[in-house]
Amino acid sequence: MNEMPVIKKERHPLADIDRVVHAPARLMVLTYLYVVEKADYTFLMNLTGLTWGNLSSHITKMEEAHYVEIEKEFVARKPHTLVKLTEQGRAAFEDYKKSMRQILGNVSD
Repeated sequence: MNEMPVIKKERHPLADIDRVVHAPARLMVLTYLYVVEKADYTFLMNLTGLTWGNLSSHITKMEEAHYVEIEKEFVARKPHTLVKLTEQGRAAFEDYKKSMRQILGNVSD
């Protein structure tokens, strides 16, 4: 029997993009966390326009991916939650930036 030759196609770079980072709300949060040491929920809510519940949901997803760490403390007897980018999260964000530069750099105007 004659077998058809297998043509190996190169996958589009977006096919392998990190979907945890790529989601718009999470990308906004990661962008801010990339440039600060830590941020609290109020700071992130004000910058992103996300609601408390929506922000919490996205942060949980990033925490499950080990991209952020949560620190809970009390300030004047009130709970205060801080979010910090992990080294793994920093690397994922940098990989994402590199991928997007490559993808967008190959697009002609």
